[in-house]
Amino acid sequence: MALVRGGWLWRQSSILRRWKRNWFALWLDGTLGYYQDETAQDEEDRVLIHFNVRDIKIGQECHDVQPPEGRSRDGLLTVNLREGGRLHLCAETRDDAIAWKTALMEANSTPMIRLSFIHPHNRYLLSSYYVPDTVPRASDQRQTKDMRALPSWTQPNEEPDVKH
Repeated sequence: MALVRGGWLWRQSSILRRWKRNWFALWLDGTLGYYQDETAQDEEDRVLIHFNVRDIKIGQECHDVQPPEGRSRDGLLTVNLREGGRLHLCAETRDDAIAWKTALMEANSTPMIRLSFIHPHNRYLLSSYYVPDTVPRASDQRQTKDMRALPSWTQPNEEPDVKH
């Protein structure tokens, strides 16, 4: 999956309210994962951002949370999720907080392309233009029950013959 934004943020735990520094990765599929380090190998958790954010407050707007020791209140972010959950994060600077807020709000509202519903010829064109590492070959996709109910042109089949 393609990375939209990555970086170090402080995250407040929901139960003990302790701050922990994690590597955060906002992925093209609209999820935000956090990890022990920038290799993004050991995922601690993942939060759905796409169409799931009610609002994001930054800096002085974050009234109900204190920043980690030695950090400025200007770097605070509070992400309020639709299902009632909340993420308290802290960036190094106010500019970083604004950049994260912008990226998260964009991920929240940007429509995602469902590759399984794209005509195979167009899917082939996307594979060299859009996110090349994340576009599966049509022949590798499994046909689901829901896909069998769709018109035949939306269902995966073999890649088009392209001659160069």
